Amino acid sequence: MEEDSNNRRQTETPAGSPPGSEAAPSRTELEESRQQYTELNERYLRLAADFDNFRKRAIREQEQLKQCANEQLAVDMLEVIDNLDRAAKAEDSHLRQGLEQIRNLCSSILQRHGISPIESMDTAFDPEKHEAIAHIPSEKCEGMVVDELSKGYRMHDKVIRYARVAVSKGNGNKTEG
Repeated sequence: MEEDSNNRRQTETPAGSPPGSEAAPSRTELEESRQQYTELNERYLRLAADFDNFRKRAIREQEQLKQCANEQLAVDMLEVIDNLDRAAKAEDSHLRQGLEQIRNLCSSILQRHGISPIESMDTAFDPEKHEAIAHIPSEKCEGMVVDELSKGYRMHDKVIRYARVAVSKGNGNKTEG
């Protein structure tokens, strides 16, 4: 029986290791693990650097897109300035006609860039489109826009300038009974 237990101990422990000790990794396994660690770490560092470069490039491209959009609007507005210069040199009889053409040119440029006026006159006051400057008595119902001091504009669906309006506070001549 004693021989059986000795045989079991010898078969359970790896050759060349003292009985009762666990198997230690060999030098080649350790070197392989270190090499693998080094390769993975280098890949991680390259990936992190690539991501950082991508992030910086994306920010740079976004800034360039903004500049290009503003550049196109500026080029379009130069037409307006040219026409204003021509109108300043024109005779008085053609001045009004020239100014109307310039206004139409401005409107078409704004339309091309997705900017449209907000219609306010004779509509109900809407704080998402209007800025009330005054409340005045009028024959119109209370809360209706009765005067537009400056036109509001939206770019696509976003209001970029609120219309400055005067709002009716109803008929001031009502008699209480």
